[in-house]
Amino acid sequence: MADSPRIYSIKELTRYIRMKLEGDRLLGDVWIRGEISNFTHHSSGHMYFTLKDKDSRLKCIMFSTHNQRLPFIPREGAKVIARGNISVYERDGNYQFYCTGMQPDGLGSLYLAYEQLKAKLDEEGLFHESRKRPLPRYPSVIGVVTSPTGAAIRDIITTLQRRYPAAAILIYPAVVQGKNAAPSIVRGIEAMNRHGQADVLIVGRGGGSLEELWAFNEEAVARAIASSLIPVISAVGHETDFTIADFAADHRAATPTAAAELAAPHMAELKETIGRLDQRLHAAMQDSVRRRKERLLRARRSPYFVHPRRYMLDQAQRLDRLKQRLEDRIRRHPEQAGHRLDKIQRRLASRSPERGAGEARKELGRLEERLIKAAQGGVKDSRHRLLSGMRQLDALSPLKVMARGYSLVYEERNVNLVRSVKDLELGDLIHVRLTDGSAQCQVWSIKEDEQE
Repeated sequence: MADSPRIYSIKELTRYIRMKLEGDRLLGDVWIRGEISNFTHHSSGHMYFTLKDKDSRLKCIMFSTHNQRLPFIPREGAKVIARGNISVYERDGNYQFYCTGMQPDGLGSLYLAYEQLKAKLDEEGLFHESRKRPLPRYPSVIGVVTSPTGAAIRDIITTLQRRYPAAAILIYPAVVQGKNAAPSIVRGIEAMNRHGQADVLIVGRGGGSLEELWAFNEEAVARAIASSLIPVISAVGHETDFTIADFAADHRAATPTAAAELAAPHMAELKETIGRLDQRLHAAMQDSVRRRKERLLRARRSPYFVHPRRYMLDQAQRLDRLKQRLEDRIRRHPEQAGHRLDKIQRRLASRSPERGAGEARKELGRLEERLIKAAQGGVKDSRHRLLSGMRQLDALSPLKVMARGYSLVYEERNVNLVRSVKDLELGDLIHVRLTDGSAQCQVWSIKEDEQE
């Protein structure tokens, strides 16, 4: 009988389809374009809607954890590009799109390119904090790569001249919008590095739309900023605008004016700092002079300066005492040295090699006598033990027993000793060993002793 087919429940089959869809590489992270219809923003925060085009419809859901980060509010009829994955809602058995991100259509292709390049460069480590360099505190030359006719350059120059007129401004005129903008910005960064005069470099422009700012999202510009030997401040757009250049630069400024403020200190603040330092230096000098004056006054009140003649007399007396002590020590030195010499000679005599050799010879003679006595005693003890063993062996010898009339009976092969009549059978050949020889015999009869 053939095996019966396995029957699945609806739940099992639906779950199997869901697992297949979620395991598909393409459907696990996919971008789609469509028009929003049947849009509902539920009180739970989740968004339920349908994405449609002229040929098909797709049910979608966007959970509140994802739609809270949307930069716009979805509306009925809006054309969007959405990112997410395809799965199955098991209860209804319908497949649907689980949306995780969304952008208005029209900017969608640029946004996709932006996100993909950002992810690529971030994975290479181009945005890592360890690559960021500090800005010089007091730059002598500040380089600027931007349009020479835009509002950004006027803001930068005005801010730098107002804050820090001591710094020279080196400008590279670049195209910052359009097809030729990215190569122009790259040439400007490379030219500033070849020139080698700038201490810090500002790269940027004023605000604009995503398309107008797109040159600063180009890979070539990001890599040129990251490769610059001069620390770079990115100043692109307004406060809310973020470009790839902002992530690649050493520092990001919200506006060109903010970039100029980052690049150079404020002269008024420097003057205030110098004033505080000058006050501290003046106070320190006054304190140092005061302490030295006090030391001078103490020195002037010292008895050595008040009564120098008395100090000189005291010093002369001290010198006489030291001279007397030195003479006494010189006089006693030969005597003390003689005592030390005698002591050393006695120590040397007590440790003389000749004396040591004599004592060693005596010790060797004593050890030799002890060795001879020990050897003789050992030989004597061994001889006694040998004689005692020989007497014991002689007493236990079977020949002694046989001399009293006993004999030993062996089997035919003369190997095993016969100990019982049970070891014999009629007709067996046996060997009988006596004290003065042996005999070969044959068993004719066997009789056991009667024993209980």
